[in-house]
Amino acid sequence: MTLASPKFRRPRKPYRPRKTAPRYLLSCACSLLGNSVASVVLPLVLLATTGDALAAGTLALICAAPQFVIGLVGGALTDRFNRRNVSVVSDILSAASVALLPIVDMIWGLSFGWFVALGLLGAVGDIPGMTARDSLVPAVCERDGRSLQKFMGLTQSLDSLVVIAGPALAAFLMGAAGSVNALWFTAAMSLSAALLTLTLPRSLGAVCGAATPAARPTATCIGTAGTQPRRGLLSGAWRALRDGVRVLFASDTLLRSSMLISFGIVMVMGSLQGLVLPVHFTAANSPELLGYVLSAMSAGMLASSLGYAALAHKLRRRTWYILSLTGMALGILGLGLLPPFPLLIASALMLGLSAGPISALLGFFIFDRIPAENRGSALGTQNSLTLAAAPVAVFATSLVVEGAGVSVAALALAGCWMLITVWALNTHSLKYLDDKENHPDPIPFVPDAERV
Repeated sequence: MTLASPKFRRPRKPYRPRKTAPRYLLSCACSLLGNSVASVVLPLVLLATTGDALAAGTLALICAAPQFVIGLVGGALTDRFNRRNVSVVSDILSAASVALLPIVDMIWGLSFGWFVALGLLGAVGDIPGMTARDSLVPAVCERDGRSLQKFMGLTQSLDSLVVIAGPALAAFLMGAAGSVNALWFTAAMSLSAALLTLTLPRSLGAVCGAATPAARPTATCIGTAGTQPRRGLLSGAWRALRDGVRVLFASDTLLRSSMLISFGIVMVMGSLQGLVLPVHFTAANSPELLGYVLSAMSAGMLASSLGYAALAHKLRRRTWYILSLTGMALGILGLGLLPPFPLLIASALMLGLSAGPISALLGFFIFDRIPAENRGSALGTQNSLTLAAAPVAVFATSLVVEGAGVSVAALALAGCWMLITVWALNTHSLKYLDDKENHPDPIPFVPDAERV
């Protein structure tokens, strides 16, 4: 009898956690694709249901104040609860709010009141979910060992591609299944985003923060020793708004001017995309063409953003700034004239090609000039103010559409942008973008709680 020789056992490979970035990016893409389709379909469904452009503007205005508050409270939520869980619950609420629209239409028939109720439910899901998902980015990069700067570039490119595909997909879905039934796709995408986020480790969403600026490298999770006591959601939201407004508008003239131009872009382009063009194409009995116009705009923006990233150092910032503003003025004027469809496509493409560089420049100024210790409150305030500004502009535009017609409203928006362009080209704080001495570092902001 012989002894069998012992079997050779290979050492086990060290455990490597599964990569989270692909699942995170896919979740973001699903959510954004659903929202992109809904942004085209919903205005058309509302116009087809009510037959009144003023109803669209009124709906936007009614939802503006709750969205503003929800945006601020959403920031407090992401600093209080697990961010992965907040994102999952938010996407489920968004899916439910959209799915209820075709269900209500089948059972009772849609009315303005249903749009208000379900619009508010959607805001409760969309806004905190957006904040929570953005808050996960540093944790995803740290877990996978990725560069945050490169990862942000990847997410921006993915967002641009999805925004291009969304309007065209919306046009196809409306032509194949009808406008209301196209919303099932948005609900499915929101639910898919929730399920994908649920596969991420729960530890990614753990809320941690530094106790003091001096002890910032040794961050501890909320609820452990050494952290500040929690504030109530409403009191925390109010303090974030107050501090954010001071940072954005009182501490730095360049930052203030950049914010004002950003608001102008959001208000004018939001009114064109959200009301004027939908009314125009609905009146022409070709609502599906709206998706192709918005896709052309997004394609131009993607191309110009990539071009600016590659060639930014070839020209001075002021040169990029002037070229971008001038091109946007021509594109918005072309859209404001509401020409035949081929010229509308060309104008939208021109607008997109011109908007990329100035969007990158304004984003750079905003992130570069906001002090790191105030970035959370400032960006949260910026998002909330943007959510409030766009509906106010849409409501004002709806009054013009109802009183004077869509053509007059389109020309009025083009005229408003011309005034913004003239101011932006001549304001002193944006004349010397390449000279450091004309833009010293902003005055450090000290919150009220730390003032002597």
